[in-house]
Amino acid sequence: MNIAAGIDLGTQSLKVVLYDYEKKQIAAQASCPLELISKEDGTREQKTDRYDAALKTAFEKLPVDLRSRIQAVGVSGQQHGFVPLDKDGNALYNVKLWNDTSTAEECRILTEAAGGKAEIIKEAANLMLPGFTAPKILWLKNHFPEAWKKLRYILLPHDYINFVLTGNYVMEAGDASGTALFNPSSRTWSQKLCSLIDDGLYDLLPPLIASDKKAGTVSEKASRMLGIPEGIPVSSGGGDNMMGAIGTGTVSDGFLTMSMGTSGTLYGYSDTPIADPEQGLSGFCSSTGGWLPLLCTMNCTVATEQIRALFGLSVADFDTLAEAAPAGAQGVRVLPFFNGERTPNLPKGRASITGLTMTNSNRENICRAAMESAVFALKGGLDAFKKLGFKPKEIRLIGGGAKSPLWRQIAADIMNVPVSVPASEEAAALGAAVQALWCLEGGGAEAIKRLCREHIQLNKEKSAVPGEAAGEYEKAYTDYTEILGKLTPLYTHS
Repeated sequence: MNIAAGIDLGTQSLKVVLYDYEKKQIAAQASCPLELISKEDGTREQKTDRYDAALKTAFEKLPVDLRSRIQAVGVSGQQHGFVPLDKDGNALYNVKLWNDTSTAEECRILTEAAGGKAEIIKEAANLMLPGFTAPKILWLKNHFPEAWKKLRYILLPHDYINFVLTGNYVMEAGDASGTALFNPSSRTWSQKLCSLIDDGLYDLLPPLIASDKKAGTVSEKASRMLGIPEGIPVSSGGGDNMMGAIGTGTVSDGFLTMSMGTSGTLYGYSDTPIADPEQGLSGFCSSTGGWLPLLCTMNCTVATEQIRALFGLSVADFDTLAEAAPAGAQGVRVLPFFNGERTPNLPKGRASITGLTMTNSNRENICRAAMESAVFALKGGLDAFKKLGFKPKEIRLIGGGAKSPLWRQIAADIMNVPVSVPASEEAAALGAAVQALWCLEGGGAEAIKRLCREHIQLNKEKSAVPGEAAGEYEKAYTDYTEILGKLTPLYTHS
């Protein structure tokens, strides 16, 4: 038995999957929860010492004999987070996360300094949004100048785990393209964007490596801490969406992955750069050598969890109520901006329930509207894909939403595209393990496609195809976008 280990550092937990690549099955898996620091100003942060403890705890839960058989390690991590370290590798401040919206002012400053949105898009194929890393770096410089003076390592969450494993300071194009400091077309750091923050920033950024190369090898220290072999390769890794693309087989044109977790994402592989930042479609690189245009919303299962808690329902009871309501929820609409929002760009956005009347005001409709809102928010990304010539063949659905038969059908009907579900629920961790196997075997563009065909399996019993409700949802989606347009001014005043 030979094992490739996949680590996924998420927002809510750190997970480890041990993948037996000879038998093509997961041999073991473990996880450890993570704490979130939240404040009313939009702050969302975590601590690196919790990452260290979670990594150790998760590995300790795995059988010793399986850990000894690990041949390679790959790491997935939540995108955009800023991990600032000093020269000794100590954290200078908390990790500011992807869903932190406290840096809206820094985004304004950087956009103005660049000469406007068009100039930012030209360099980064993205707008300067609070979710990205660049404004977080400026925030640290402005709010903690003494910490800024000691800054030596600028890492993203997955790169931090790589650093813990290997002691090496490197980054790859996929996750780097989500920093708003990177030019995804040339696959290089942008001197222009870096200089907007500080003239010395460019020289602080890590060297870039190819996606199929190793970030380093497991150090003696990491080997002792985790009980895994010293000297085995650690692949470049990537952001959770990039690893999710591998873990769902989205490594060739035509396939899309839709993740319905805390956040919602829709992304597809492309051999050429694709971006439409004004419509929320970010121009990211993939972690397999191509590009991964992506739309991200900050509120997906957040909406259903908040409504579920409001009514005091179990998950099963929530789904039962939602299923009892008709498609379109009789005109009830939920704007799910509990965390502010990234797409549309409303960091000061707030959630609301609209369309209530004397006849439709019931829990059934509100529950269903919450589920529909998460998919409505992602449908804009599909429309942007189509406008750019992308022809969707199939959506691979992952995340908490994929577990619900009702949500799978709602997704197929609203998107009007067939939906399938990967056999493994841990797409990002499995993707990291497959990338590690790719690195172990020597890399190459065609090799990753072959490996995904061999190792990524679909659960045919969980597929869904568009039904009669697709037409009703076209009208409901139009209604949703009109309501959003009318309420947006409430959230854009300074």
